Amino acid sequence: MNENKNSPLAGGSSKALYFIGIGGIGMSALARYFHTQGWIVSGYDKTSTALTKELEASGISIHYEENVSAIPKDVRMVVYTPAIPKEHKELLFYQQNGYKVVKRSDVLQIITESSFNICIAGTHGKTTITTMTAHLLRDTGYGCNAFLGGISVNYGTNFWSNERNVCVIEADEYDRSFLKLSPDIAIISSMDPDHLDIYGTAEAMEQAFIDFSGKIKADGLLISKYGLKRGKELKRKNHLTYSLNDTNADVYASNIRMKNGSYGYDVIIRGGKLENVVLNMGGMHNVENSLAAIAAASSLNIDGEKIKLAVASFMGVKRRFQYIIKNEEFVFIDDYAHHPEELRALISGAKGLFGDKKCIVIFQPHLYSRTKDFADGFAEVLDMADEIILLPIYPARELPIEGVTSELIIGKMKNKNKIVLDKTGVLDWVKSEFKKRKDCVLITAGAGDIDTLIDPIKQILS
Repeated sequence: MNENKNSPLAGGSSKALYFIGIGGIGMSALARYFHTQGWIVSGYDKTSTALTKELEASGISIHYEENVSAIPKDVRMVVYTPAIPKEHKELLFYQQNGYKVVKRSDVLQIITESSFNICIAGTHGKTTITTMTAHLLRDTGYGCNAFLGGISVNYGTNFWSNERNVCVIEADEYDRSFLKLSPDIAIISSMDPDHLDIYGTAEAMEQAFIDFSGKIKADGLLISKYGLKRGKELKRKNHLTYSLNDTNADVYASNIRMKNGSYGYDVIIRGGKLENVVLNMGGMHNVENSLAAIAAASSLNIDGEKIKLAVASFMGVKRRFQYIIKNEEFVFIDDYAHHPEELRALISGAKGLFGDKKCIVIFQPHLYSRTKDFADGFAEVLDMADEIILLPIYPARELPIEGVTSELIIGKMKNKNKIVLDKTGVLDWVKSEFKKRKDCVLITAGAGDIDTLIDPIKQILS
């Protein structure tokens, strides 16, 4: 990365950076990047997690309470995530005392000013497509720097570096962050309404994706899902569309076969064919996600046989249709799904692969605002499962909204096999009820702290 004189990183003798919210998936990738570049990196987060422990083990100092006396005063720049409250004491201190204070998106903009950038956007699918694209480039020997929104199972990290000046970046629509990027290749997987607390209306959010397509460099390539609402407004002459099986798209799958939780298929791309691609992860939506990644890799003229080997070796993203246990008796899948359409893909994917098994979903709604906006959608999609357990809403950055609880979703559901339990109640249910079951698929889903239940459930079932 070149430090130009106008960059917030330019000037000053300090080689130190401070991250407020360092444990976030996007923030931790940036922290790892600067750490590998020789900067002194430290930060704050609200709670200790597996991710923050990994950062600490690598030599990054982190503390877990708002404490102005504990923060470094000699830093070149302070980076914060928009999820941090505006009244955060440490953030206020830095803002009020003349420090360079920037958002995570500003830093990604700085890093990628002089690189070839593959930027993946979409309200769902983007983390899997980003990780898959980065894996294809890494596994085939092409090489890239990767800034991921999830932990790659293949490499156990959300960031890696490479000598080739190519960046694969998850382009986040939250807070309009992705509008600061300059893609050479952009992928748009979906434009469904989300983050209405930021955008206000679905139309405003769709417009942000249209604006993102306008950020692609003049000779760049847009790869978008076929049939997107307002897809015809996306701005790019060099444009490929992809679809699971719609032959009107430029890229699609044909001859799809399912076997033992894996898929085999042919990829039709611009009239050519990549035969016998094998994807060893669940969910038909992930076959579609692979088409976007394959299209991006093919546009770089990477050999088709190398791409096929890389797809077959892709082990997925932690918490994206991740098999925790898979045996004859039952299957335990964990997923980050937190939007109705993500849950729809997750549940239909599981039922498609394991249609002979009963499907039980444990779901933790994420954010009061999202629950309020999509209560009807959540109820409709969760009704697809045979049995549903809801955890209380995970608030994240929000304060409660009157009348908005998990019972709001339960009350709109038609399925009678439904209940709200806290975490202790869930573990008790697994011990007393689920262990008696046979031929079941158990799914945990949500973007909050439901992942803290994965290991305890696995231990009970093992």
